Amino acid sequence: MKTLFLLLSATVLAAEKPNIIFIMADDQGYGDTGSYNPESKIKTPGVDRIAKEGMRFTDAHSGSSVCTPTRYGLLTGRYSWRSRLQSGVLTVKSSHGSLIAPSILTVPEFLKEQGYQTAIVGKWHLGFNFQFPEGAKSETIVTQKPYGKFSIEAAPVGTKVIDGPIQHGFDVFHGFHNAREMHSWCVNDEVTEHIPLDQVITRLGDRSIEFIEKETKANQPFFLYLPLGSPHTPIVPSERWVGKSGISIYADFVMESDHCVVRVLEALDRLGIANNTLVFFTADNGCSPEANFKELLAKGHDPSYSLRGMKSDAWDGGHRVPYVVRWPKFIKPGSVSDELICHNNLMATCAEILTAKLPQTAALDSFSILPVLKGEALKEPTHPFVIHHSITGRFAIRKGDWKFIAAKGSGGWSKGDDGEASQLYDMANDRKESKNLVAEKAGTAAELTKLLEFAIANGRTTPGANQKNDVDVVLWKDKAVKK
Repeated sequence: MKTLFLLLSATVLAAEKPNIIFIMADDQGYGDTGSYNPESKIKTPGVDRIAKEGMRFTDAHSGSSVCTPTRYGLLTGRYSWRSRLQSGVLTVKSSHGSLIAPSILTVPEFLKEQGYQTAIVGKWHLGFNFQFPEGAKSETIVTQKPYGKFSIEAAPVGTKVIDGPIQHGFDVFHGFHNAREMHSWCVNDEVTEHIPLDQVITRLGDRSIEFIEKETKANQPFFLYLPLGSPHTPIVPSERWVGKSGISIYADFVMESDHCVVRVLEALDRLGIANNTLVFFTADNGCSPEANFKELLAKGHDPSYSLRGMKSDAWDGGHRVPYVVRWPKFIKPGSVSDELICHNNLMATCAEILTAKLPQTAALDSFSILPVLKGEALKEPTHPFVIHHSITGRFAIRKGDWKFIAAKGSGGWSKGDDGEASQLYDMANDRKESKNLVAEKAGTAAELTKLLEFAIANGRTTPGANQKNDVDVVLWKDKAVKK
C-alpha cells in the first residue's frame, strides 16, 4: 500500500486548483524550436507561444538521454537508475510489467488524491504486459509511404493491457506503449484498433481536447499528460504536413508535432480556462541521429544548437532540452530562467502548488520549481545538483557550472574520446564540452565523484531518511577506470 500524504493546510477549493498539462515531445532537440535557436529553420509557433507568454528555461535537463528512464523520473520524481533499468529502454516484450513498482507513488496518483481527473494521451513506454485473446497472435503490419517502408508488429485487437497506466494513477489512457509499437492503439486497458502511423498525432490532439472539454464542463481540475511519441522514428508526418518545412521529412514531423501544441492552446482559449491552466512543454531527450543531422546541417539547421552530442549521450546534446512553462495567473510573460533544473521536479512542484506534503518515501529526487515560476529571488539553487544518465548507464553530474562524467567519451552513440578515464567541463565557459579539465581540476572532479557516490548510497537526493535503491547501482562502468 502506498503511504498517504497529509495536507499542510485546508484543502484548496476545486475552482482554485490549476489544471495541469504536461506535453513531452520525443527525441526533439534543444535547437529544434525558434525560441531556443534563433537560427532554427523549423517553425514552431506552439512552443514559441508558450515561451512568449510564460517562462523559458535555458538549462533544463531530462534525467536520462533516452525515453523510458526519463519518463520514469518525470512520473515518480525518482531517478530511473534507482530501479531495475540500468541501461537502455523497454519494449512490451522486454518489460515484464511496469517499471514503476506498486509501492512507488506517481504524479497522477498524487493528483487523484487531490481531487484531479487524470489522463495520459500518447506514449507510455514504462512497460506493461499484453494478454492476447485466446488463440490470437501478433500481426505484422507494413506501412508504405513516400518517406519509407515500415514493418511493425501489432497486438491483436481485444488484447488486454496489464499493469499499464490505469494501474499507476491514470483514469484515462489513449495511446500506445512506444513509438515502434504505435499501431497497437490502446484505450484504457485494451487494444482497440490498429491505427495508421501517420494519423497518430492528429488522434492525440483530438483525444486531448476531448478530455479537456469534458473535465472543463464538469468543473473538475485535471491533469493531462501528453507524451507525443514524435518526432521519434518512424518519422511519419501525415500527407498534409509532408513538405511543409521545405527542409526535410524530420522537420515536417516536428512542425506537425508542434501543431498539436497549437491545438491544445487554442482549446484552452476557447474554453476560457487558460488563465488557471499550467502548461509545460519539453522533450524527453536530445535529437536522434535518425533525424539525419547531415541533411539538417546542410540546410543551416542544428538540432543540438551548439551543444555537444545527441540522444543517448552523457554530453549535453543528449539531455539538455527545451522546457517552457505558461501559467498566466502567476508567470510573467517572456520570462527567462537560467536555473539548472530536471524533469524529476514535477511531483514536488505540484505538491507545493497544492500545499500538500509528500510522504518521506516519495519523490526522492524531486525539487519544486514553483518559486522560479513565480519569479521569486532564490537564496540557493532549486536543485543542489542534477545527475545525468546515458543509454549505456554512464553517469554524469552537474553542480553549478561544473559537470563531471564518470566515463570515457559520450557514454552513448556519439564518437569522441580524449583518452581520459573521466571528464570535467566548465559549462559556463565551455558549453560545447570541448576542453576536459579533469587533470587540471582534480579536486573538483573528486568532489563531484563523492557527491555521485553519496546520491547513490543514500537512495535519494532530497532531504530525508535514507532509502534503498531497487538494485545495486554501479557508478564506474568502464573497466579501465579504477575508483
